[in-house]
Amino acid sequence: MMTTMTMSTGRPPAITGIRETANSGLSGTTPSTYARRLSRLLELRGAVPVPFPTVVVEPTPSTLAAIRPYLLPGALDSFAAIAFTSRIGISSFALALEEAPPPPAPPLSGSKDEPLVIAALGKDAEVLREGDLLSKLCRSPSMVKILVPEIASPAELVNSLGDGFGRMVLCPVPTVVDLREPPVIPEFLNHLKAAGWVVVRVSAYETRWAGPGCVAEMVRTEIGDSPDAIVFTSSAEVEGLVKGLEAAGCDWGTMRRRWPEMLVAAHGPVTAEGVERFGIGVDVVGASFDSFDGVLDALALKFLDQK
Repeated sequence: MMTTMTMSTGRPPAITGIRETANSGLSGTTPSTYARRLSRLLELRGAVPVPFPTVVVEPTPSTLAAIRPYLLPGALDSFAAIAFTSRIGISSFALALEEAPPPPAPPLSGSKDEPLVIAALGKDAEVLREGDLLSKLCRSPSMVKILVPEIASPAELVNSLGDGFGRMVLCPVPTVVDLREPPVIPEFLNHLKAAGWVVVRVSAYETRWAGPGCVAEMVRTEIGDSPDAIVFTSSAEVEGLVKGLEAAGCDWGTMRRRWPEMLVAAHGPVTAEGVERFGIGVDVVGASFDSFDGVLDALALKFLDQK
């Protein structure tokens, strides 16, 4: 999305960020799972987002149907853990629970001695505590244990879960449509297997290209309206951007020549690697990536250094 940020000194910099959008009635800017939180952070910094969404991220009837077998009575009893790598994975799980007819018994019966570990990254874990998600999964809070790694990355999530010893872990992850699947999820699943976990992958939501017109407005932007930065929060967004530029008869090199002083920022090091795989250099990387504050703080410091 494009945002205009009012800094403490000098000209207010404009920040363009390519972000995902969901069909959620939230002005088509960010996924519904992120919109309120990110908008609030931007407002606190005097920012006004102007979106160029390149990727759609949302649950679909088929992904909700894929989740429902794990919501049947006792269906989670065979699992030692559920590992969520995104906020929308959690909200998709909650939506499937909400839409399904009330079962005669919860998915987690409590027949095991050990609680079910539910792992999530950074502030995504807040969604687990919202609403009645956990109460629908089980009858007692003692039946579950929420695990949040200190560093919000899939690799640290694997480290926090520890050795699997042949136990089962349910992984609600995306199905990628019209885009190449970024390596982060396959690597995450492979690392779990290497740690001795029996991985059960479930397609909890879709990530797909927003279509050939997704950056048409960006391409039409006049040279004098140059943004000061573009912010990426996933590599899928970058591929969506590249495909959108190609569909518009343009490319990234043309945009860089049009806006040579524009900074490129990435939410964290994993995203930065993904951005650079598409031949786009990264100027700013968020050092703290459990929330969007990290990349916004890094950009603010970069702008101050340029004064």
